[in-house]
Amino acid sequence: MNILYDERVDGALPRADKGKLLRGLQEAMPGLEILHTAEDLRPYECDGLSAYRVVPMLVVLPVEIDQVQQILKICHDEQVPVVARGAGTGLSGGALPLEQGVLLVMARFNRVIEVNPDGRFARVQPGVRNLAISQTASPYGLYYAPDPSSQIACSIGGNVAENAGGVHCLKYGLTVHNLLKVDILTADGEHMTLGSDALDSPGFDLLALFTGSEGMLGVVTEVTVKLLPKPQVARVLLASFDSVEMAGRAVGDIIAAGIIPGGLEMMDNLSIRATEDFIHAGYPVDAAAMLLCELDGVEADVHEDCERVEQVLKLAGATSVRLAKDEAERIRFWAGRKNAFPAVGRISPDYYCMDGTIPRRELPGVLHGINDLSNEFGLRVANVFHAGDGNMHPLILFDANQPGELERAEALGARILELCVAVGGSITGEHGVGREKINQMCAQFSSDEITLFHAVKKAFDPQGLLNPGKNIPTLHRCAEFGSMHIHHGKLPFPELERF
Repeated sequence: MNILYDERVDGALPRADKGKLLRGLQEAMPGLEILHTAEDLRPYECDGLSAYRVVPMLVVLPVEIDQVQQILKICHDEQVPVVARGAGTGLSGGALPLEQGVLLVMARFNRVIEVNPDGRFARVQPGVRNLAISQTASPYGLYYAPDPSSQIACSIGGNVAENAGGVHCLKYGLTVHNLLKVDILTADGEHMTLGSDALDSPGFDLLALFTGSEGMLGVVTEVTVKLLPKPQVARVLLASFDSVEMAGRAVGDIIAAGIIPGGLEMMDNLSIRATEDFIHAGYPVDAAAMLLCELDGVEADVHEDCERVEQVLKLAGATSVRLAKDEAERIRFWAGRKNAFPAVGRISPDYYCMDGTIPRRELPGVLHGINDLSNEFGLRVANVFHAGDGNMHPLILFDANQPGELERAEALGARILELCVAVGGSITGEHGVGREKINQMCAQFSSDEITLFHAVKKAFDPQGLLNPGKNIPTLHRCAEFGSMHIHHGKLPFPELERF
């Protein structure tokens, strides 16, 4: 795989004495569960991006915060890198372990500490599942807004690390917009609180800086999330189109009309067919593309907005517009969208899920560009979008058993991300950079910006022991990336010439 790893990763790291570290951890914490044999370590060799695999040196599974603190202190003293992991559902290799490192699994911290209906917040441990927060808050008429498709399994600590979003992030925001406070431990085990119980706190906004930092600045030990009142009513419109470009333009038309839906999702024909065969949600299998548009709030406003959106969709060329007839059908429509990834997994031996973000106005052109790239590389692409905020999830279908197909899928994915940057977008919207997109960081950011990122990392973690090799490439690697593109005559971004 053509991944430009950080120079400190794996083979470049000093070789740790596994036996000495194991004994030190056991002596300091006799009750700590530590996995160290090959058969016990193997299940932790990857996160949701299974194309990249590394067996860690040790896996630790603490149940007390004091244990986490001790683990970090010992690893810091021994100069052993630590990778924190939650539920392992991430899709960018952000929780990929290191051969010469410790994998710190936080999944057992799964308790909802407090739900405060008057203050509309909840305090939870990092291993609490995303969906469990809303389930616990539901008796109070409240819920937690960010809803990634993996919400039944993903943990809130991982959501903070990746700044996760979901199908309703257009109106209600990403994880960063729904946090009040995060308690963390630094690389040497020092406790810090970022944010406060109030809506604002003095000083720099370190909470926003930390959210999305992918485990490179600290380990999450507690999260205080905002809770919202459940909307009085929610309605979903399903619109069919004869082309993906028309559906893309319709997204911009809805926003231009001054309407902010609770969710605005798009799927192309390949993903529609796969999902309908799997979920039987009632999707239009003959449509080239479809939009799901949810409007929520009070009854009168939602009724009026539904009429306005239906008119906009028809003017944009929709061949049909259907309003979910009841709550059961609304849930079924969303169940199809949230199961699009596993549905596509049923029609291909493997798929590679990309995550880029573009300005909404660029949707039609980028969709056309993805189709051209799909033909160029000879691999099918199923397109699934958080269309309202331009967050794309092209699913590249391939067969890893066929020589060269994984490499072609990676190369196609890289070109899609670079296309996103070329139109003014970003290489990620909610999945993070991890190991997967570290090359494309060099396409998006200048050498001065990457130098600043390293300075922020060093301020929190001077020894570079927390999740090294993720998110931020070295300048040397970016120079190699730029040279590679120049050599092949494919340099689309002039700023890379600075390297």
